[in-house]
Amino acid sequence: MSPQPSPRRARTLAAALLAVTAAAALTACQDGKPDSAKSPSSATSGGSSSSAESGTNGGGTGTGSQNTGGSADTAGQPTAARGAASTDHSPHRCTAASLRMSLGQPDPGAGNIRSALTFTNNGQQSCTLRGFPGVSLLAKDGQAIGKPATREGAAGAAVTLAPGKSAHAVLHTITKGMKGSGCWPAGASVQAFPPGSKESMTARASGLQVCGDEFSVTALAPGAAA
Repeated sequence: MSPQPSPRRARTLAAALLAVTAAAALTACQDGKPDSAKSPSSATSGGSSSSAESGTNGGGTGTGSQNTGGSADTAGQPTAARGAASTDHSPHRCTAASLRMSLGQPDPGAGNIRSALTFTNNGQQSCTLRGFPGVSLLAKDGQAIGKPATREGAAGAAVTLAPGKSAHAVLHTITKGMKGSGCWPAGASVQAFPPGSKESMTARASGLQVCGDEFSVTALAPGAAA
């Protein structure tokens, strides 16, 4: 007949068995939890990564929208000269593809120099021009000289050009020595965006040189310059 344990020893064994059972239950409970519950820091880290990626994409879009330059707009990208042109949403507006552009010889007088910038409708249908072209001087390498021409005077009414007909704007600067800021380098060509157009046109600059930082353009008016 086996000896019976003492009451004290029985209580000790029971306590030990209870501790082992509780530890096993706790381990099983923790193993059943999702990863996010076991590691809060990993869940937070994942959310930050997503936000950072979203911010990077937004920044890239912003940078692309600010893409600007002063050379000829052969790739359809925005330029300072285009931004200076009037907005024209007319469905019948003249586009660069349907126009021919030329710059007249500088006409000096009373300290001012004016040059006529003429647009001629080369298309088969009538079209309209309204407002200011965006104009810049270009060097031989196609880089912009100085700043685009500022607007001079009122925008005026729309000008309808039948095939072969012309409209003109007037470029204005001052003679050398009238103001102390000196003169820009002489332009090899002039770049212009007709109002509302995303494409530029170029013509020989005819010796045009801007002095005194005075460079402006009038709105388009009917006919070729006198």
